[in-house]
Amino acid sequence: MNDPQITQLKSRIAALDSISTAPAILQPLLAMMRLPVDDIRMEQVVELVSRDGAIAAQCLRMANSPLFGRSAVETVRAAVMTLGIDRVRSILFGSCMNQTIPADKWVLDPNTFWRHSLGCALITQTMARKIGYPEPEKAYLVGLLHDLGFLVISVLDNAKFRDCLQRASAERCPLHLAEQQLLGYTHADAGRMLCEHWGFSSELAKAVGSHHRLDLMETASPLVCLVHLGDLLCRVRNLGYGYDETLTVSFSQETAWNHLVTSYPALAEIDFFRFTLDVDGSMDQIAALVNSVFVADKAVGAPSA
Repeated sequence: MNDPQITQLKSRIAALDSISTAPAILQPLLAMMRLPVDDIRMEQVVELVSRDGAIAAQCLRMANSPLFGRSAVETVRAAVMTLGIDRVRSILFGSCMNQTIPADKWVLDPNTFWRHSLGCALITQTMARKIGYPEPEKAYLVGLLHDLGFLVISVLDNAKFRDCLQRASAERCPLHLAEQQLLGYTHADAGRMLCEHWGFSSELAKAVGSHHRLDLMETASPLVCLVHLGDLLCRVRNLGYGYDETLTVSFSQETAWNHLVTSYPALAEIDFFRFTLDVDGSMDQIAALVNSVFVADKAVGAPSA
């Protein structure tokens, strides 16, 4: 991408705030998402969830689901404690984005998009823990945000993005390759710029922007390698973008894998067959999280904090 394209895309992304009005909780949520989990106070989370009756109801519905083996969770505080901060942040962020992106602008099916994003978050975090990466929460956050650029392109270049999806589906090729051909930039580029616009850390923005950059994997940070592998594993396990890609993957031969294993030798000890079975076993959790975001709230009034 040349400099004029970068400048133009940055300018267009900076103007996104005027395209649609962001929910009131988005800015404080973004501030909270920049913090390590250990630095987030429970009261902060409860207060944010309690601001929006629909989101509070979603959290309660999720906390009372059979997935967690709980019943009679009646307060926001109890729901947050049951779900954990990572899941609550995912529900908050997903709800905010759903309110921010106009319904007619979605190109990817919303459920498909969030299942891939949440799947990548869970897989990336799990892999980070298995290899001893010191900040698995950060790995979760980057996995959640890595495809944020899809939402940007859906608003900025809706018709062209539909053409990208159609071409990728017809040719069964990675979507970012069709984007580069038809748009001159990818969702990773757009996602990085949005992260920078929102004031996310340079490490997080770089991970979002580089997760498809195979040319950078030999020198990439562990965070970039983790989210690249997590994204790839999701797509191999039919948790991609709603169409079949022609992917032949040998993870042990991936540049990201080989680079990551030099710093985290425990990666080489992972039983990948068992790991993929564990991924498949997480599908119920992923589906439940997505349903908690997309199922319309039928409750009247907000639950108590």
